[in-house]
Amino acid sequence: QNAIDQNHLAQALLFCGPRGVGKTTCARILAKQINSDGTEREDEDFAFNIFELDAASNNSVDDIRNLIDQVRIPPQVGKYKVYIIDEVHLKTLEEPPKHAIFILATTEKHKIIPTILSRCQIFDFKRITVKDAAEYLKYIAESQGVNAEEDALHIIAQKADGAMRDALSIFD
Repeated sequence: QNAIDQNHLAQALLFCGPRGVGKTTCARILAKQINSDGTEREDEDFAFNIFELDAASNNSVDDIRNLIDQVRIPPQVGKYKVYIIDEVHLKTLEEPPKHAIFILATTEKHKIIPTILSRCQIFDFKRITVKDAAEYLKYIAESQGVNAEEDALHIIAQKADGAMRDALSIFD
């Protein structure tokens, strides 16, 4: 938030960590905040300035060429176009324009080439603790009116192995 407020946001951010820990969710939240200045309407979320790609399935030469062409066009409203690129190990976009911000997410930081890593502000996501996962599941159960035993929630949290997304799936 401070980097956004001070206009010192890196042009590329790298969110890395195990699967299911919230990298893409945090990227979506940050992407909405980047163009917010407090004057927008409540229903305005700048979704038209946010582009999500899964690099694992959009990695052909044509996909990269289309991305490079799209990046060149500045946003019509707001300061930035934000690109969330999931499962990124890419070698593209050497010199992005000032109006583009990339949020890269990966479970495999070691596969990203050093020239890309050196241009990124890196955020390492960690697994959630069993205690925190169980507490959040308890909060959800209470808010949904679901009667759940604490031992059951604890077991679900253990089975999720630090991935809140997995804990929520098991809980469902």
